[in-house]
Amino acid sequence: MSRRSMNLTLRVWRQKGPKVRGAFVSYQAKDISPDQSFLEMLDTVNQDLLLKGEEPIHFDNDCREGICGACSMVINGQAHGPLKGTTTCQLHMRHFNDGDTVVIEPWRAKAFPVVKDLIVDRQSLDRIITSGGFVSVDVGGAPDANAVLVPKEDAEEAMDAAACIGCGACAASCKNASAMLFVSAKVSQLALLPQGHPERQRRVTEMIQVMQDAGFGNCTNESECEAACPKSISVSHIARMNREFLLSTLTRRR
Repeated sequence: MSRRSMNLTLRVWRQKGPKVRGAFVSYQAKDISPDQSFLEMLDTVNQDLLLKGEEPIHFDNDCREGICGACSMVINGQAHGPLKGTTTCQLHMRHFNDGDTVVIEPWRAKAFPVVKDLIVDRQSLDRIITSGGFVSVDVGGAPDANAVLVPKEDAEEAMDAAACIGCGACAASCKNASAMLFVSAKVSQLALLPQGHPERQRRVTEMIQVMQDAGFGNCTNESECEAACPKSISVSHIARMNREFLLSTLTRRR
């Protein structure tokens, strides 16, 4: 049987635009079902605001199935909220208590400028992917690609890296706003598979360069990124990316 409904106080970051000073504003979330998702709770609050003639809270979302990564926000100081391996849209209100005060704010990183309220511009991640997160060589059709033998261990590790949804929680949780976990996951995904080998040196060099140009910081080696990642991407991929980059640098020098 579900618990009875809850009443919460929300402290939400409101900001009209990227060049406008923002501030926290308090709202009351009343009669919230513990079975609602966090985004459904915000939908309820927004419905009440609209009925009062007030502007709703702007937040980003798409699939609401933990796939797209669009539901990026910091909840009580933690990217995507208190649960490990969970996106905001997968977080349910039963993990909060009646009477709680919940602080909600956008990603805080130079490379993620605020668009409005809880929405940030994450195009910097798209530019990193565009710079090298793909395979452009002809690998043939599906039967041909399947004929390439790949060790099971490599295939599984590549799939683990490919689970990255590009939400940006790694950068949002890092005190240096480093995106190295995101970039390393994309580098690993292709470097582990034979189809990605022809372009592996150019790929890692260009992706790291675009990452730096976007304003992301350096890795802190404190693993906040892995702890905040909703797909539990391992920091071991950062070590692989560093090795790939070193190999690329030495090869170019020769």
